[in-house]
Amino acid sequence: MNREITVVGRNAGGAQIRCWLQRLARLAPSLCCAVALGVANFSSLLAADDAAGGRPFSYVNDKVPEGPWSVHLIKLDRSSTEYELHTTLGNGQITGMTTLTEQVKALPAGLGRPVAAINGDFYFTSPRVYNGDPQGIQILNGELVSAPTEHAAFWIDATGKPRTSIVKSLFHVIWPDGNTQPFGLNEKRVADGAVLYTPTMGPSTGTPTDGREIILEADDKEQWLPLRAGAKLRAKVKEVREAGDTPTKPGQMIFSLGPKLLGDIPTVAPGDVLQISAATLPDMTGCHTAIGGGPRLVVDGKPVEGLSSPNVRHPRTAIGWNDSHVYLMLVDGRQPGLSVGMSFNEMAAYFIKLGCTHAVNLDGGGSASMWLFGQTISSPSEGRERPIANGLVVTKKPKKE
Repeated sequence: MNREITVVGRNAGGAQIRCWLQRLARLAPSLCCAVALGVANFSSLLAADDAAGGRPFSYVNDKVPEGPWSVHLIKLDRSSTEYELHTTLGNGQITGMTTLTEQVKALPAGLGRPVAAINGDFYFTSPRVYNGDPQGIQILNGELVSAPTEHAAFWIDATGKPRTSIVKSLFHVIWPDGNTQPFGLNEKRVADGAVLYTPTMGPSTGTPTDGREIILEADDKEQWLPLRAGAKLRAKVKEVREAGDTPTKPGQMIFSLGPKLLGDIPTVAPGDVLQISAATLPDMTGCHTAIGGGPRLVVDGKPVEGLSSPNVRHPRTAIGWNDSHVYLMLVDGRQPGLSVGMSFNEMAAYFIKLGCTHAVNLDGGGSASMWLFGQTISSPSEGRERPIANGLVVTKKPKKE
């Protein structure tokens, strides 16, 4: 069935649109892409698309006059084996941020061809050395790079099922004397806290000089880096530094202790072995993709009640799903002539209208951005893409030889 592809962009000229269409037609001839102009109930469009050939991947821009709202929606068939979800990370490390477009361009070729992407988690901007640290958990191509917090998360479990909940960190180190110490991961270290740093942190730990930093190497090279959720590792002490801001190196981790902990922490020396646990609740062992966000909007087919500021409208990005499909959604906002943004309650209602049983909010505001085949198709509220911490990308898996 032939479908007319219409691209409406506030800042796009005719030549840019033609270029986008040519690129889209060349890279994804089977992609169903439509703009639903002035259609409030667009479920029939998606149903018609499925009936027309069961395409595993489609895009719709729903323009709703009574908002007005401009909603960008990517629909992914969960039964398809062609597509996968991966996370991205600004500059490939915790410190520093890049735009969604730059993150997609830097995606390793081995993960497949990127076809669509949205911005990801909220992030910290202070202190400057940790600018871009994701707020919650992130698993990047199987590597655990950021710890869970009290905020909601989205992940794909070891069976391939999308999940959302508030993930609890059970991370801890067991000292040679049997005592334990909880820790954070690749984040700001406070005076009474402990943090484990991996090479993905960036050039150094960035910590103050009034703590202690233990440089660790593999005791068992078969069970070492990259760090994975649920991992239980044996780490040999290589060096102990009464200092901070230790440079990171491939193959090493650094366990950093704040000054207020030092009186209660056993002394270790080179050659001693520590046990490191990266356990979580629920157990995320085998998880390949995870990203933080929040709040959850829909749980078991019902809107979540008691949300903070539930009726305040902003540009929003979110992800939802049911037994058959995953939906990546972005609503433009702060642009009265185009789209005013949605509230949490409105987003939840929209996902329920789609038939989603679960949905979770991601970062929004000036960070809200959606990318499709080389172009930013959303209308960022600041007029251009903002550098962000991380993103969620749909890839088409490479064909097997």
